[in-house]
Amino acid sequence: MVNCSVVPASTPSNSGIAGTGVLLSFIITAAIALLISAALILQDTFGAVARERKANGGLDPPLSAKSSQPSCGHVATVIARKLLNSYSDQQIVTGIGIQSLGLAQVGKLVPYHFFLIWMLGLLSTAVHNAALLALVHDFRRDCILRWLRQLLMFINLALSCVYGVYVLRELAVGLPQTLPVACAWDDGSAGRASDIDWEKTAGGFQFVATVVVIAGNCIVFVLSTWYLHSRMQRFYRIVQTVGLVLMGAVAIGVTIRVILLSQAFGHPSVDLSDLDETSWSFGQLLSLLLLLLPLVVLKCLHVLELLLLRLLLLRL
Repeated sequence: MVNCSVVPASTPSNSGIAGTGVLLSFIITAAIALLISAALILQDTFGAVARERKANGGLDPPLSAKSSQPSCGHVATVIARKLLNSYSDQQIVTGIGIQSLGLAQVGKLVPYHFFLIWMLGLLSTAVHNAALLALVHDFRRDCILRWLRQLLMFINLALSCVYGVYVLRELAVGLPQTLPVACAWDDGSAGRASDIDWEKTAGGFQFVATVVVIAGNCIVFVLSTWYLHSRMQRFYRIVQTVGLVLMGAVAIGVTIRVILLSQAFGHPSVDLSDLDETSWSFGQLLSLLLLLLPLVVLKCLHVLELLLLRLLLLRL
Protein backbone atom coordinates (compact mmCIF):
# COMPACT_ATOMS: atom_id res chain seq x y z
CA MET A 1 0.00 0.00 0.00
CA VAL A 2 1.40 3.37 -1.02
CA ASN A 3 1.48 5.98 1.75
CA CYS A 4 0.49 9.31 0.23
CA SER A 5 -0.26 11.16 3.47
CA VAL A 6 3.34 12.02 4.41
CA VAL A 7 5.53 14.07 2.07
CA PRO A 8 9.23 13.16 2.56
CA ALA A 9 11.85 15.90 2.48
CA SER A 10 13.94 13.91 -0.01
CA THR A 11 13.86 10.68 -2.01
CA PRO A 12 16.46 7.96 -2.61
CA SER A 13 18.30 7.90 -5.92
CA ASN A 14 17.90 5.04 -8.39
CA SER A 15 21.06 4.17 -10.29
CA GLY A 16 19.30 1.36 -12.16
CA ILE A 17 17.17 3.95 -13.95
CA ALA A 18 19.11 7.22 -13.89
CA GLY A 19 22.67 6.02 -13.30
CA THR A 20 25.56 7.38 -15.32
CA GLY A 21 26.14 4.14 -17.22
CA VAL A 22 22.46 3.64 -18.04
CA LEU A 23 22.03 7.16 -19.41
CA LEU A 24 25.30 7.01 -21.35
CA SER A 25 24.33 3.70 -22.94
CA PHE A 26 21.08 5.20 -24.24
CA ILE A 27 22.77 8.39 -25.44
CA ILE A 28 25.74 6.66 -27.13
CA THR A 29 23.52 4.07 -28.81
CA ALA A 30 21.26 6.84 -30.09
CA ALA A 31 24.22 8.82 -31.43
CA ILE A 32 25.68 5.79 -33.24
CA ALA A 33 22.34 4.77 -34.74
CA LEU A 34 21.49 8.29 -35.90
CA LEU A 35 24.90 8.77 -37.52
CA ILE A 36 24.65 5.45 -39.36
CA SER A 37 21.08 6.26 -40.43
CA ALA A 38 22.17 9.63 -41.80
CA ALA A 39 25.11 8.08 -43.66
CA LEU A 40 22.94 5.36 -45.22
CA ILE A 41 20.22 7.80 -46.26
CA LEU A 42 22.78 10.13 -47.83
CA GLN A 43 24.36 7.23 -49.70
CA ASP A 44 20.94 5.90 -50.66
CA THR A 45 19.99 9.32 -52.02
CA PHE A 46 23.13 10.44 -53.81
CA GLY A 47 25.28 7.30 -54.18
CA ALA A 48 25.62 4.69 -56.89
CA VAL A 49 23.21 2.36 -55.09
CA ALA A 50 20.38 4.84 -55.66
CA ARG A 51 21.04 4.89 -59.40
CA GLU A 52 21.21 1.10 -59.59
CA ARG A 53 17.99 0.74 -57.59
CA LYS A 54 16.22 3.21 -59.87
CA ALA A 55 17.34 1.25 -62.92
CA ASN A 56 16.22 -1.98 -61.21
CA GLY A 57 12.65 -0.79 -60.64
CA GLY A 58 13.06 0.31 -57.04
CA LEU A 59 14.67 -2.93 -55.83
CA ASP A 60 18.16 -3.38 -54.47
CA PRO A 61 20.52 -4.63 -57.19
CA PRO A 62 22.09 -8.07 -56.81
CA LEU A 63 25.73 -8.41 -55.86
CA SER A 64 26.59 -9.64 -59.34
CA ALA A 65 25.12 -6.60 -61.09
CA LYS A 66 28.55 -5.27 -62.01
CA SER A 67 31.00 -7.91 -60.92
CA SER A 68 31.16 -11.27 -59.26
CA GLN A 69 32.89 -9.73 -56.25
CA PRO A 70 31.18 -7.05 -54.14
CA SER A 71 32.98 -3.72 -53.95
CA CYS A 72 34.40 -2.29 -50.74
CA GLY A 73 31.64 0.31 -50.71
CA HIS A 74 28.96 -2.37 -50.94
CA VAL A 75 30.56 -4.38 -48.14
CA ALA A 76 30.72 -1.27 -45.95
CA THR A 77 27.05 -0.58 -46.65
CA VAL A 78 26.06 -4.12 -45.71
CA ILE A 79 28.03 -3.90 -42.46
CA ALA A 80 26.51 -0.50 -41.66
CA ARG A 81 22.99 -1.83 -42.25
CA LYS A 82 23.55 -4.81 -39.98
CA LEU A 83 25.03 -2.61 -37.26
CA LEU A 84 22.16 -0.14 -37.51
CA ASN A 85 19.63 -2.95 -37.32
CA SER A 86 21.32 -4.33 -34.21
CA TYR A 87 21.67 -0.98 -32.43
CA SER A 88 18.10 -0.01 -33.32
CA ASP A 89 16.72 -3.29 -32.00
CA GLN A 90 18.82 -2.98 -28.86
CA GLN A 91 17.60 0.57 -28.27
CA ILE A 92 13.90 -0.10 -28.69
CA VAL A 93 13.98 -3.34 -26.66
CA THR A 94 15.88 -1.58 -23.88
CA GLY A 95 13.42 1.31 -24.05
CA ILE A 96 10.45 -1.05 -23.76
CA GLY A 97 12.17 -2.86 -20.91
CA ILE A 98 12.92 0.22 -18.82
CA GLN A 99 9.40 1.59 -19.39
CA SER A 100 7.88 -1.73 -18.32
CA LEU A 101 10.08 -1.72 -15.22
CA GLY A 102 8.95 1.80 -14.39
CA LEU A 103 5.27 0.86 -14.58
CA ALA A 104 5.92 -2.15 -12.36
CA GLN A 105 7.45 0.18 -9.75
CA VAL A 106 4.89 2.97 -10.05
CA GLY A 107 4.27 2.76 -6.31
CA LYS A 108 7.92 3.56 -5.58
CA LEU A 109 9.15 5.86 -8.34
CA VAL A 110 8.86 9.61 -7.87
CA PRO A 111 7.98 11.94 -10.78
CA TYR A 112 11.69 12.69 -11.34
CA HIS A 113 12.58 9.08 -12.18
CA PHE A 114 9.27 8.52 -13.96
CA PHE A 115 9.88 11.48 -16.26
CA LEU A 116 13.44 10.34 -17.03
CA ILE A 117 12.13 6.92 -18.07
CA TRP A 118 9.60 8.60 -20.34
CA MET A 119 12.36 10.66 -21.95
CA LEU A 120 14.48 7.55 -22.53
CA GLY A 121 11.47 5.87 -24.13
CA LEU A 122 11.03 8.85 -26.46
CA LEU A 123 14.74 8.65 -27.31
CA SER A 124 14.41 4.99 -28.26
CA THR A 125 11.38 5.86 -30.41
CA ALA A 126 13.30 8.55 -32.29
CA VAL A 127 16.24 6.21 -32.90
CA HIS A 128 13.99 3.41 -34.09
CA ASN A 129 12.13 5.70 -36.50
CA ALA A 130 15.41 7.01 -37.91
CA ALA A 131 16.59 3.43 -38.47
CA LEU A 132 13.24 2.64 -40.09
CA LEU A 133 13.80 5.44 -42.58
CA ALA A 134 17.20 4.01 -43.53
CA LEU A 135 16.32 0.29 -43.55
CA VAL A 136 12.80 0.41 -44.95
CA HIS A 137 13.74 -1.61 -48.07
CA ASP A 138 15.03 -4.44 -45.87
CA PHE A 139 11.83 -4.47 -43.81
CA ARG A 140 9.53 -4.34 -46.83
CA ARG A 141 11.16 -7.44 -48.35
CA ASP A 142 10.68 -9.54 -45.19
CA CYS A 143 7.08 -9.70 -43.94
CA ILE A 144 8.06 -11.34 -40.64
CA LEU A 145 10.66 -8.69 -39.91
CA ARG A 146 8.21 -5.97 -40.96
CA TRP A 147 5.38 -7.10 -38.68
CA LEU A 148 7.76 -7.75 -35.79
CA ARG A 149 8.96 -4.19 -36.18
CA GLN A 150 5.34 -3.02 -36.26
CA LEU A 151 4.62 -4.88 -33.01
CA LEU A 152 7.59 -3.27 -31.24
CA MET A 153 6.47 0.14 -32.47
CA PHE A 154 2.96 -0.40 -31.09
CA ILE A 155 4.18 -1.62 -27.70
CA ASN A 156 6.53 1.33 -27.43
CA LEU A 157 3.72 3.74 -28.35
CA ALA A 158 1.33 2.22 -25.82
CA LEU A 159 3.89 2.48 -23.02
CA SER A 160 4.78 6.04 -23.99
CA CYS A 161 1.10 7.08 -23.94
CA VAL A 162 0.62 5.52 -20.50
CA TYR A 163 3.61 7.47 -19.22
CA GLY A 164 2.23 10.64 -20.77
CA VAL A 165 -1.10 10.14 -19.00
CA TYR A 166 0.70 9.65 -15.68
CA VAL A 167 2.71 12.83 -16.23
CA LEU A 168 -0.46 14.75 -17.09
CA ARG A 169 -2.18 13.48 -13.96
CA GLU A 170 0.81 14.38 -11.82
CA LEU A 171 0.84 17.91 -13.23
CA ALA A 172 -2.93 18.30 -12.90
CA VAL A 173 -3.00 17.50 -9.18
CA GLY A 174 0.28 19.25 -8.35
CA LEU A 175 1.86 16.12 -6.87
CA PRO A 176 4.89 16.82 -4.63
CA GLN A 177 8.09 15.60 -6.24
CA THR A 178 9.01 13.28 -3.36
CA LEU A 179 5.79 11.25 -3.45
CA PRO A 180 5.41 8.17 -5.67
CA VAL A 181 3.64 8.71 -8.98
CA ALA A 182 0.89 6.32 -7.90
CA CYS A 183 -0.24 8.95 -5.39
CA ALA A 184 -1.46 11.08 -8.29
CA TRP A 185 -4.43 8.71 -8.55
CA ASP A 186 -5.13 8.62 -4.81
CA ASP A 187 -8.56 9.88 -3.75
CA GLY A 188 -7.16 11.79 -0.78
CA SER A 189 -5.71 15.27 -1.07
CA ALA A 190 -2.98 14.99 1.56
CA GLY A 191 0.36 16.30 0.42
CA ARG A 192 -0.94 17.82 -2.80
CA ALA A 193 -1.03 21.35 -4.05
CA SER A 194 -4.45 22.67 -5.02
CA ASP A 195 -6.03 25.50 -7.00
CA ILE A 196 -3.12 25.79 -9.45
CA ASP A 197 -3.34 28.67 -11.91
CA TRP A 198 -2.10 27.03 -15.10
CA GLU A 199 -1.68 30.36 -16.86
CA LYS A 200 0.77 31.77 -14.32
CA THR A 201 2.85 28.75 -13.40
CA ALA A 202 5.45 26.65 -15.20
CA GLY A 203 3.09 23.70 -14.82
CA GLY A 204 0.79 25.17 -17.46
CA PHE A 205 3.51 25.08 -20.10
CA GLN A 206 4.51 21.57 -19.01
CA PHE A 207 0.91 20.42 -19.28
CA VAL A 208 0.53 21.74 -22.83
CA ALA A 209 3.96 20.39 -23.84
CA THR A 210 3.05 16.94 -22.52
CA VAL A 211 -0.17 16.89 -24.54
CA VAL A 212 1.76 17.95 -27.65
CA VAL A 213 4.33 15.18 -27.11
CA ILE A 214 1.65 12.51 -26.72
CA ALA A 215 -0.22 13.71 -29.82
CA GLY A 216 3.01 13.98 -31.81
CA ASN A 217 4.01 10.48 -30.79
CA CYS A 218 0.71 9.09 -32.07
CA ILE A 219 0.98 11.02 -35.35
CA VAL A 220 4.54 9.79 -35.90
CA PHE A 221 3.40 6.22 -35.23
CA VAL A 222 0.69 6.48 -37.90
CA LEU A 223 3.12 7.97 -40.41
CA SER A 224 5.76 5.33 -39.56
CA THR A 225 3.22 2.56 -40.07
CA TRP A 226 2.24 3.98 -43.45
CA TYR A 227 5.88 4.36 -44.44
CA LEU A 228 6.72 0.82 -43.36
CA HIS A 229 3.94 -0.86 -45.37
CA SER A 230 3.51 1.50 -48.31
CA ARG A 231 5.08 0.68 -51.68
CA MET A 232 4.77 4.20 -53.03
CA GLN A 233 7.98 5.80 -54.28
CA ARG A 234 6.56 9.30 -54.70
CA PHE A 235 8.07 11.84 -52.29
CA TYR A 236 10.15 8.96 -50.87
CA ARG A 237 13.38 10.99 -50.61
CA ILE A 238 11.58 13.98 -49.13
CA VAL A 239 9.97 11.80 -46.45
CA GLN A 240 13.34 10.26 -45.64
CA THR A 241 15.13 13.60 -45.34
CA VAL A 242 12.42 15.41 -43.37
CA GLY A 243 11.87 12.39 -41.13
CA LEU A 244 15.56 12.04 -40.35
CA VAL A 245 15.88 15.74 -39.49
CA LEU A 246 12.79 15.56 -37.28
CA MET A 247 13.91 12.42 -35.45
CA GLY A 248 17.40 13.85 -35.01
CA ALA A 249 15.94 17.03 -33.51
CA VAL A 250 13.76 15.00 -31.14
CA ALA A 251 16.72 12.86 -30.06
CA ILE A 252 18.91 15.92 -29.46
CA GLY A 253 16.17 17.68 -27.50
CA VAL A 254 15.46 14.64 -25.34
CA THR A 255 19.18 14.08 -24.71
CA ILE A 256 19.66 17.69 -23.59
CA ARG A 257 16.63 17.40 -21.30
CA VAL A 258 17.95 14.18 -19.75
CA ILE A 259 21.43 15.64 -19.23
CA LEU A 260 20.14 18.81 -17.59
CA LEU A 261 17.62 16.99 -15.38
CA SER A 262 19.61 13.96 -14.21
CA GLN A 263 21.79 13.87 -11.13
CA ALA A 264 24.52 12.13 -13.13
CA PHE A 265 25.13 15.13 -15.39
CA GLY A 266 22.97 18.05 -14.27
CA HIS A 267 20.70 19.19 -11.48
CA PRO A 268 17.70 17.02 -10.53
CA SER A 269 14.32 18.63 -9.92
CA VAL A 270 13.97 16.87 -6.57
CA ASP A 271 16.14 16.57 -3.46
CA LEU A 272 17.90 13.19 -3.56
CA SER A 273 19.13 11.70 -0.31
CA ASP A 274 22.32 10.20 -1.81
CA LEU A 275 24.65 10.37 -4.81
CA ASP A 276 24.34 6.80 -6.09
CA GLU A 277 23.32 7.94 -9.57
CA THR A 278 26.73 9.58 -10.04
CA SER A 279 28.75 6.57 -8.86
CA TRP A 280 29.99 3.71 -11.03
CA SER A 281 29.18 0.07 -10.35
CA PHE A 282 29.25 -3.19 -12.27
CA GLY A 283 25.68 -2.61 -13.44
CA GLN A 284 26.60 0.79 -14.86
CA LEU A 285 29.67 -0.65 -16.59
CA LEU A 286 27.63 -3.55 -17.96
CA SER A 287 25.23 -1.10 -19.61
CA LEU A 288 28.15 0.35 -21.57
CA LEU A 289 29.69 -3.03 -22.35
CA LEU A 290 26.43 -4.04 -24.03
CA LEU A 291 27.27 -1.47 -26.71
CA LEU A 292 29.84 -3.97 -27.97
CA LEU A 293 27.22 -6.71 -28.37
CA PRO A 294 26.18 -5.74 -31.94
CA LEU A 295 29.84 -5.88 -33.00
CA VAL A 296 30.22 -9.35 -31.50
CA VAL A 297 27.00 -10.52 -33.16
CA LEU A 298 28.16 -9.09 -36.49
CA LYS A 299 31.44 -10.98 -36.24
CA CYS A 300 29.64 -14.22 -35.37
CA LEU A 301 27.29 -13.79 -38.34
CA HIS A 302 30.27 -13.20 -40.63
CA VAL A 303 31.96 -16.39 -39.43
CA LEU A 304 28.71 -18.32 -39.85
CA GLU A 305 28.25 -17.03 -43.40
CA LEU A 306 31.79 -18.09 -44.32
CA LEU A 307 31.18 -21.53 -42.83
CA LEU A 308 27.94 -21.98 -44.78
CA LEU A 309 29.66 -20.82 -47.97
CA ARG A 310 32.43 -23.39 -47.51
CA LEU A 311 29.87 -26.14 -46.92
CA LEU A 312 28.06 -25.19 -50.13
CA LEU A 313 31.31 -25.18 -52.08
CA LEU A 314 32.21 -28.62 -50.72
CA ARG A 315 28.85 -30.01 -51.85
CA LEU A 316 29.35 -28.58 -55.32
